[in-house]
Amino acid sequence: MRLTNVAQMALPPGRLRSIEVRVADVRGPRLPVSFDQARHVGEGDRPGSWMAVAVRLPGPVADDALAAAWAAVCRRHGTLRTVFSRTDAGEVALHRVEVTDLVWVDHPADTGRPTREVLRDVLDATCRSFDAPSHRLCLLEPDPAADDPRPALVLAADHAHVDMWSLVVLVRDLLACVADVREGRCGDPVGGALPEAPAFVEHTAALLARPSAPGHVRRRWADVLEAEGGVMPLFPLPLGDVGSPRPEVVEVRDVLDAEGVERLAGVAHAAGVRMIALATSALTRATREVADAPLRAVFPVHSRYEGRWHGAVGWFITNAVVESFDPDPRACAAAVREALDLGSWPLGPILAPWGGMPQAPGMFAVSWLDTRRLPVELDPALELQYVSAAIRTDGVMIWFVVNDTGLHLRCRYPDTPEARANVGRWVDAVEEGLRAAAVPPVRVD
Repeated sequence: MRLTNVAQMALPPGRLRSIEVRVADVRGPRLPVSFDQARHVGEGDRPGSWMAVAVRLPGPVADDALAAAWAAVCRRHGTLRTVFSRTDAGEVALHRVEVTDLVWVDHPADTGRPTREVLRDVLDATCRSFDAPSHRLCLLEPDPAADDPRPALVLAADHAHVDMWSLVVLVRDLLACVADVREGRCGDPVGGALPEAPAFVEHTAALLARPSAPGHVRRRWADVLEAEGGVMPLFPLPLGDVGSPRPEVVEVRDVLDAEGVERLAGVAHAAGVRMIALATSALTRATREVADAPLRAVFPVHSRYEGRWHGAVGWFITNAVVESFDPDPRACAAAVREALDLGSWPLGPILAPWGGMPQAPGMFAVSWLDTRRLPVELDPALELQYVSAAIRTDGVMIWFVVNDTGLHLRCRYPDTPEARANVGRWVDAVEEGLRAAAVPPVRVD
């Protein structure tokens, strides 16, 4: 697994094609829109609102077989057959559509132009919030002289329809459907042996029907926002002039190898906490040492709170906030539990006093994903890459990803001299703290 963005991803030169899914002009009845979908899509039509996954296939796949498999995946996952629009009043609306055709499209490249740049153009043009539909399956066939002749497959969609977990589900389902088509298992629905996959709109409706958040949850949200001046948490050091978004800087650091992760897990177990508590401890300590401030950050959490959602595709991510003053792992474990609680309630009513999610330049977010805990296993030979778009940004986003190869840290921040210096030394301190935490304490008998 590699965590990267489209400007840095590994993609060989070759012939790039994609499958265009065409849909009928007729729209079905309006469907429920989640708070986070409305916020994301409400920012308007723009390039770079997508996320993607790339894999290397074991060998060639016939065009008809791949198209038939992708059509089956689109039938299987309702969110791939929904499109966004704006009403006359400016509200974000969501409707179901029917697929009418799938067409292969060639994307020729100028001589010497990297394939990933061509891919970026394709995804920026076809995976926007208001595209119908806003997803695309791309196939890269390497040049005959390539050292590795295996085709590369890229699955991308506007973020309003997928999260990282969903991308892994889509890869699993597509490969299963390709196998069904190749082996002639078309009497039953293609992919019929796969687990249940309810539509994401069912999850949205269920979440909207939940009770309002209790008073202590609303108070804690208010406490954190008021401590930050009425906005979502900001990075605690100067970022320079970020009054408008700047080109992004993206760093990926391999913090611990697989053995280091096992050591960190052992230290966490001995302390009676999970690894995420030790990561929060390193974040808390680094923020205090470098910025002389407590840790406050936006903290994305998933909402697949029932097993039936594990095989579904959608944006099952909502936001919480984490606040940590004490680097003691047990205190950090309590801070993480509180953040999970804060993200377990419908956000619209909670954030209504601030007019919705009160973002400001410099917003700071931290995400944690242990891919080993996902209920989907993919062959490491696929060389999976999580790929984000190349964008302009005014905030700082940190991703921790744990997998079979180790613990990886991906950081995105605006390209200003102040951000390069301040975010850089803060990330250095976090990395040093995590490596130190992975060293078991010496026992003295």
